[in-house]
Amino acid sequence: MTELLLRLFVKDYDHTENPRVRGAYGKLAGIVGIICNLLLCAGKMTVGILSGSVAITADAVNNLSDASSSVVTLVGFKLAERPADDEHPYGHARIEYLTGLAVAALILVIGVEFGKSSVEKIIHPESISFSWVTLAVLVGSILVKLWMALFCNKLGRRIGSAALTATAADSRNDVISTATVLIGCLVGHYFNLQIDGYIGLLVALFIVWSGIGIAKETISPLLGEQADPELVRSISDLILSHEKILGIHDLMVHDYGPGQCFASVHAEMDSRDDPLSCHDVIDDIERDALRDLRVHLVIHFDPIVTDDEELNRMRDLVEKEIRQISPELALHDFRMVRGPGHTNLIFDLVIPFSMNDRKAELKKRIDERVQFEDRRYYTVITFDEAAHNRI
Repeated sequence: MTELLLRLFVKDYDHTENPRVRGAYGKLAGIVGIICNLLLCAGKMTVGILSGSVAITADAVNNLSDASSSVVTLVGFKLAERPADDEHPYGHARIEYLTGLAVAALILVIGVEFGKSSVEKIIHPESISFSWVTLAVLVGSILVKLWMALFCNKLGRRIGSAALTATAADSRNDVISTATVLIGCLVGHYFNLQIDGYIGLLVALFIVWSGIGIAKETISPLLGEQADPELVRSISDLILSHEKILGIHDLMVHDYGPGQCFASVHAEMDSRDDPLSCHDVIDDIERDALRDLRVHLVIHFDPIVTDDEELNRMRDLVEKEIRQISPELALHDFRMVRGPGHTNLIFDLVIPFSMNDRKAELKKRIDERVQFEDRRYYTVITFDEAAHNRI
């Protein structure tokens, strides 16, 4: 069914790297969600009113909120397609994250309101009527929502969309909540236990929990979460595949929404190489990154001295010392400034966040290791974040 819908409604659906195709995926998911959720809401609302079940009515309104969420998703993907302009030079792709946040807010409001209704039903319980029509509607809803979860999850994986993955998770949660409502109806009918209000409260709590989870998933990229490790590896492998690149560090990836990724990195190259030749290599890598990874990459050229015996010896000494301190430590940009009385060893030391309070201790230990009777060495250390150097 998924493949059929894609072939019918998404032109060139296999080219998911195309922003236009990506937008079509999102709009298809939105339209399908609106139609399915409105049908489910109508069926459950009718059954809920006729049976007097607050749990079924709550589940119906949950489907109505899902339909509203699908409208937001549809509009969000449409707005996210807008090209860059003077006010937003990095494009509008982050609107997709805002769409997910709006969906989460709507889910939270619905959950709280039906939590109140369920508590009222617990305080003042009422008997509910049960019929095979009720059973058929709830079982049908479970099957439809299960298909929607698989459908949205498949689309979300294909285009790497957090919004569609969240929608899939929401549909999966609806399967669980509707199954819970069905169990409550069966218990009430066969065992004459009035647990409808309690079931409604569980559904409401589940809705709130789902909303909180979706909010976290959409807020995280807006705040600036760590780059996808797979993307970091792909960028690193691409750069290091060029023989003139000796090493890289300070890789920073900035996410401006799906399909709008910008990155910068320092690339180490032999200082003896022709600068114009190095520049050509860097240009080629930047073009390859945009073509193959859809990453707007900017590379800073770091010339590295490789033929200085004293520098190489001291760098090896410092590297050995920091490995003994912790395997999480690393250094880069190692250079020397020689003077008549002493030599400065200047380098960046990469440390994890957990060792931020040990900077003075680390410097003291390294300083002690590089002291010799015939030559004084002083260290000038810039402490670097490990988050940008997990290459």
